[in-house]
Amino acid sequence: MIDKLLPDTVVVVEAYGDEGVREFGEGPLYPEEEALVARAVLKRRREFTVVRSCARRAMEKLGVPAQPVLPGERGAPRWPDGLTGSMTHCEDYGAAALVRATELASLGIDAEPHEPLPEGVLAAVALPAETERLRRLAADRPGIHWDRLLFSAKESVYKAWFPLTRKWLDFNEADIDIDAGPTTGAEPRGTFRARLLVPGPLVGERRLTHFDGRWTVGRGLAATAVTVPPPAASR
Repeated sequence: MIDKLLPDTVVVVEAYGDEGVREFGEGPLYPEEEALVARAVLKRRREFTVVRSCARRAMEKLGVPAQPVLPGERGAPRWPDGLTGSMTHCEDYGAAALVRATELASLGIDAEPHEPLPEGVLAAVALPAETERLRRLAADRPGIHWDRLLFSAKESVYKAWFPLTRKWLDFNEADIDIDAGPTTGAEPRGTFRARLLVPGPLVGERRLTHFDGRWTVGRGLAATAVTVPPPAASR
């Protein structure tokens, strides 16, 4: 699912449903990882294991020896030298996306249950302009939970932002405009642009003013992905 949102240079490994999550969730952990979830409840432990199993398979596909994936600053995963990537998990789903750092400066992925946000969450994460655009999208295409897609897009934006800045990005510091996409096709999909309302990161000699991403809905999930081109492609 998420692989459809990313360039071919990105390796995506996903675990779907009870069977997939069970398979990936029973993979071994490195001692350093085991210490992080030694006292975790079963659900948390399984989610933790699933995304790391996905990440290690992605490493192997890129020809990089499998190794621990440990949280760094603000919980962001620390990747092997020469790689950049992102992970996500929700109920019965987990995914990792990895790419060589020469191909992308950064990326972010997120998957959420395709259902309305809990009461009060949208007001906490959306700007007034975003809320108004969501109303128009919902009127045009009522079968999509646009509030959940907006939340997912903000998560993907943050995951792409943080490795480039090592700084927090608040929900109200990026204004996301979601394109409704085509009305035909088996799975709804489209694009979005996140306009940064604070100074963006430098990629090479260029300061970014926005991030671009893609979204899709299917199999009970809403998924988003953001990619940041490398310096040579950003000029």
